[in-house]
Amino acid sequence: MLCARLDDRPVAGSEKGLIVIIKNLVKKPLQLLHLEDDPLDAEMLERILKAENLDCALTRVKTQPEFEAALEQGRFELIVSDYSLPTFDGLSALKLARKKCPEIPFIFVSGTIGEERAIESLKQGATDYVIKDRPSRLVPAIRRALAEAEDARQRQQAEEQVRAQAALLDCAQDAICLNDLNQRILYWNKSAERLYGWSAEEALGRIADDLLFQGDLTSPSAALKSLIRGGGWQGELHQVTKDQKKIIVESRWTLMRDQRGEPKSILIINTDITEKKQIQAQLLRTQRMESIGALAGGIAHDLNNALTPVLMAFSFIRDELVTEDSKRLLALAQTSARRSVDMVKQILSFARGVGGEHAPLQLRHLVDEMVKLAEDTFPRSIQIQSKAAPHLWPVRGNATQLHQVLLNLCLNARDAMPNGGCLRIEASNVILEETSLHGQSQVPGSYVLLTAGDTGSGMDPEILGKIFEPFFTTKEAGRGTGLGLSTVMGIVKTHGGFVEVTSEVGHGSVFRIFLPATSQPPETSSGEENPAESSMGHGEVILVIDDEFAVLEVTKLLLESFNYSVLTAKHGAEGVAIYERHRAEIKVVVTDMMMPVMNGPETIQALRRIDPALKIIGMSGLGSESVLTKAGQLGVQAFLKKPFAAEELRTVLCQLLATEMTVNAPVPTPMVDDQVFTPEGQMGGVGHGTLDIRAESLSL
Repeated sequence: MLCARLDDRPVAGSEKGLIVIIKNLVKKPLQLLHLEDDPLDAEMLERILKAENLDCALTRVKTQPEFEAALEQGRFELIVSDYSLPTFDGLSALKLARKKCPEIPFIFVSGTIGEERAIESLKQGATDYVIKDRPSRLVPAIRRALAEAEDARQRQQAEEQVRAQAALLDCAQDAICLNDLNQRILYWNKSAERLYGWSAEEALGRIADDLLFQGDLTSPSAALKSLIRGGGWQGELHQVTKDQKKIIVESRWTLMRDQRGEPKSILIINTDITEKKQIQAQLLRTQRMESIGALAGGIAHDLNNALTPVLMAFSFIRDELVTEDSKRLLALAQTSARRSVDMVKQILSFARGVGGEHAPLQLRHLVDEMVKLAEDTFPRSIQIQSKAAPHLWPVRGNATQLHQVLLNLCLNARDAMPNGGCLRIEASNVILEETSLHGQSQVPGSYVLLTAGDTGSGMDPEILGKIFEPFFTTKEAGRGTGLGLSTVMGIVKTHGGFVEVTSEVGHGSVFRIFLPATSQPPETSSGEENPAESSMGHGEVILVIDDEFAVLEVTKLLLESFNYSVLTAKHGAEGVAIYERHRAEIKVVVTDMMMPVMNGPETIQALRRIDPALKIIGMSGLGSESVLTKAGQLGVQAFLKKPFAAEELRTVLCQLLATEMTVNAPVPTPMVDDQVFTPEGQMGGVGHGTLDIRAESLSL
């Protein structure tokens, strides 16, 4: 920006307009560098400038070192120099100035410069020269020099802007084209070539609708009508490229007019937003899945609370039944209730996705669960076949993640058989050697092979090569996320395994999942239908805290039948008050983790403040990892995942009451099947016994 203060005396023409502009922009005095060894000449220059009301900040230098140092500062807008100095000449100063700051005006003021020298100085790059005996020319020369410098600066900026705009037209990601009113293409930039695949030679003269749209022309027609009415339009358009690839662009149309104001052409700028729209769609699907997961978690909590008294009541009323028919009906009801528990667990496994630690697993149970789910939910036109080796090796993995793998494969198989067919789920032991790896760099050894095969439509080799790519799907919009098989591949790799796929169009597909076998024994199922008779209580007082009335009533009846005395509270605040009154009698507190008024963690903290050594059993219908972790951090000795059987609760109580456990007790080495918490919140053992609350009871 040019900074100078000029006088207000009248001037004519463009100079006046420039002065007005400069005055409007002025914020600081003109920074003027004066090269002069004579103090009288310097004083004369200063008087002339003041007399003409030029607000200048003068910096005077007398030698070459001072002049060079001043140029290095780079803050000057005008240089005025004598032509002859004792140790330094004006032309040398001019050369230095043109080298370091060529844009700054340079004016010679001298009494010794002749016509030839003046012409030579102008050739060397001086802006002007003034004879000392004609001081009246100085201020006009300064104004003219500043005006010319400003003009040069503006011209340079304009040229740079034109060059930049020209480069942007070809380098920007936006496709820019110019059409006439009949949509015939008049201009086609490099970005349009990159986006659509049509070169400028191929596109020019073509009708844009024929080149870029396929079938329905409703959208471009509506855009054109809106453009004619308002002079502009902006929106999204679905277009096609030269190779028939479908894309989505954000299009901005501007109506160009001639000098008479008549419509002349249409400037169109298109931005490819295909990937952006895909990511947005995937994000919306992910958010919907998260919402489903949260909803499923809440439903599971309520269902598990509702099923808890049902399962607990079975063992209580079994001994009360006399006839065989009654006992048989009770057994059927118990089986149905447990099946409902399994279905809730399967729904949560799907909704919550992958997560959790790896542990030894028996995949036979996973296959059985998947077969049950498929039989209950898949169309009856699909036949379900399953087969598992009698002595299947265990694998080390996460049950929820592997359930997700099998579920994704089975859902894809179902979709591939819209008219029915056969779904085959198998599990077998295999030993891979170097010769049996088909050229793949897999580790030889013992594997458990999970197979999911269908008799559906199959896939051609081109599609088969893309199926594990994220967001790739052959399903129509709204039916597939393109994440199912990429999730399968990711989970299998985290388990140290690999996937093989064979498929043929019209003859179905077979997915083979190879998972490394382990020598560690798998975790066993929790509880038995009819466990051995456990020890009865001896009148110990148990405090049960739960906001579900049915859970309280059934738990109270059961524990009293086991020879315990029971106190109940419907929320944490009431439970803490009862414990304060009966602290000496209460031996164990059983509390839910999710309650109104005062929730489980708050209740446990309040009880721990009263008695740090109190034995506490936590329970919840939403046994997520966060709930389990929180319970462990609070020093809960055991945790029951709702719904649980009466025998599980009785076993836990017997072992807690029989084992001397305090908050400061040493932590024994944990056993595989133990699901109890140390005071530090980690899984560990319980004295000399095994508390039979296993992983199946704790996972969703």
